Amino acid sequence: MAQCEQVLTAVDGVVARMRALGAALPARDGVAVFNRVYLAVTEAVDRRIDAGRFPDARAAIALDVRFAERYLAAVDAVSEERRPPACWRPLFAFRRHPGVRPLQFALAGINAHIGHDLALAVVDTCRTLACEPVDLEDEFDRVGDLLVSLEERIREELAPGPDLLRIADPLTHLLGAWSLERARDAAWTAARALWALRGLPDVAGEFTERLDTAVGFAGRMLLTPLPD
Repeated sequence: MAQCEQVLTAVDGVVARMRALGAALPARDGVAVFNRVYLAVTEAVDRRIDAGRFPDARAAIALDVRFAERYLAAVDAVSEERRPPACWRPLFAFRRHPGVRPLQFALAGINAHIGHDLALAVVDTCRTLACEPVDLEDEFDRVGDLLVSLEERIREELAPGPDLLRIADPLTHLLGAWSLERARDAAWTAARALWALRGLPDVAGEFTERLDTAVGFAGRMLLTPLPD
């Protein structure tokens, strides 16, 4: 029970940090755009945990926290003038670019967080709870289903309106090449691979580095500036 209460406190802590970050950043800042989306997702997950919608609340809480910590660590790295993981660098580099739309910022952040951080968060959670990835599959799927259900709402809220149809075609073409559902499935495969490689730290490290680089490349494409 003590461990569960400790993790619950950590959930409150990451939510508080995201709220504080959102209050400190200009609304148009690309990191602020993603932060608003991620805060809404985290709060929705927590509400479902409180409502008993997860089979194993302790595992869901631990995964929620370890996942959020990866994003917050990237924010801390940039604020301390250290290099964040490659997957996050495009968002931080283009966060104030006037040619990048809010929907691009949101999906680039989701790409980094799902494509790279989620796999590592599953491994972190397995180590925290002394379990195997298969023991977290239900929690992983339920969080993933929530994210997929929110993706369409995110696209609707941040996509250009009727008065911006002139740029809708290139935006739709650019973002149509990326799928949150496919990214989630790839993250689960990567998590299982990393867990299987835990006894081979050199190989696991190389796998993680290549994953980080590939996700960062996809993020850079998502942030391609579009014409006014």
